[in-house]
Amino acid sequence: MFSPEQENISPSSTSSSKVPVKYGELMVLGYNGSLPNGDRGRRKSRFSLSKRPKANGVKPSTVHAACTAQAAKAISNKDQHSISYTLSRGQTVVVEYTHDNNTDMFQIGRSTESPIDFVVTDTVAGSQSNSDTQSVQSTISRFACRVMCQRTPPYTARIYAAGFDSSKNIFLGEKAAKWKTCDGQMDGLTTNGVLVMHPRHGFTEDSKPGVWREISVCGNVFTLRETRSAQQRGKMVEAESQELVDGSLIDLCGATLLWRTAEGLSRTPTIKHLEALRQEINAARPQCPVGFNTLAFPSMRRKDTPDEKQPWVYLQCGHVHGYHNWGSHRDRDRLDRDRDRLARDRDRLDRDQEEREQGWSRECPMCRATGPYVPLWLGCEASFYLDTAPPTHAFSPCGHVCSEKTAVFWSQIPLPHGTHTFHASCPFCAQQLSGEQGYVRLIFQGPLD
Repeated sequence: MFSPEQENISPSSTSSSKVPVKYGELMVLGYNGSLPNGDRGRRKSRFSLSKRPKANGVKPSTVHAACTAQAAKAISNKDQHSISYTLSRGQTVVVEYTHDNNTDMFQIGRSTESPIDFVVTDTVAGSQSNSDTQSVQSTISRFACRVMCQRTPPYTARIYAAGFDSSKNIFLGEKAAKWKTCDGQMDGLTTNGVLVMHPRHGFTEDSKPGVWREISVCGNVFTLRETRSAQQRGKMVEAESQELVDGSLIDLCGATLLWRTAEGLSRTPTIKHLEALRQEINAARPQCPVGFNTLAFPSMRRKDTPDEKQPWVYLQCGHVHGYHNWGSHRDRDRLDRDRDRLARDRDRLDRDQEEREQGWSRECPMCRATGPYVPLWLGCEASFYLDTAPPTHAFSPCGHVCSEKTAVFWSQIPLPHGTHTFHASCPFCAQQLSGEQGYVRLIFQGPLD
């Protein structure tokens, strides 16, 4: 097992040092290590949850069943957390929340206001810059969800739909799904919902997909609604919990987050390990079997910049070559124009699937298999890997390279897409997977000398 970097220290190993206890990290799927224009402040591709100097958690206390003076005071008091459930134009139930010394609260959403700890914007598949997302109507809530972490071992993390705004309020309007529970409390769902999937057998080499559920404002677990914003809630699943486990996926209807516990991260390959694997592949001097030129994966800093030694692969068969122009089913100029257009517009995968396959259709000179021909990119976000094995497989059609078990796992995960569909996607760029398996085993040719 490779030594974890300091960022992967487990909570138990920090008790005797000044390093704060780390509960875990949240990673946004679709970003290969950082946002296209770089991580800035609270807007980044990954967010670390660590023990706060002072607890800021809250828990429900008093319920005001009508528009009383106390309810109005709770809403207007900026030092008082509260959730308002509007039942009708003349009736609102307000639940006061009080301070909880035992938990730390972390809030996630699209808003850049100060209560949001982790600012998340919509993920556009294959986007190369943040400008690619500007024309997209966001479906992520401004105050999407909150995670409450226990300040004492085992540092359990629990997720709840909706977050408190700058006035420390959560408002569920008339159209939001809401109801009174059997014990007299209120509960509800947000407009587009917060979905969670816990993988079976954790985030390990034996991981299997779990079942997607919806989390309520009070942290209860429900089966999915017919569509994301349907008024009718699903059935309550009492046997399941909102507790996050290593590898839990959180979908905010526009972006999907991966939760990794501090303990899980300590077993995950580090960036240094991935760099060592990259250098090991390059040291073997793989060659293009036709051009006989030596191939090499570019450095991780240039993970999105094509290189003249860049390996390319025929996704139908897995044979790795250097870039060449022969074997195209179109003339070269048109192919180059299509490649440039596709690089800018990969989020239109569904509509352009047929044209995309025609545009990248090449015949492998080794085995005559015809199919897409794409550059290979190393998967640089170490937290998406299930093991420390060498990168031997590539996702199709994007060409991101990772270990076999990592490729198999993500190809089996149905990720939410839109309001009611699911499909497997590459965790490094969020492109929908294609082909029979969604990935291919790479066949490298070694040097002839």
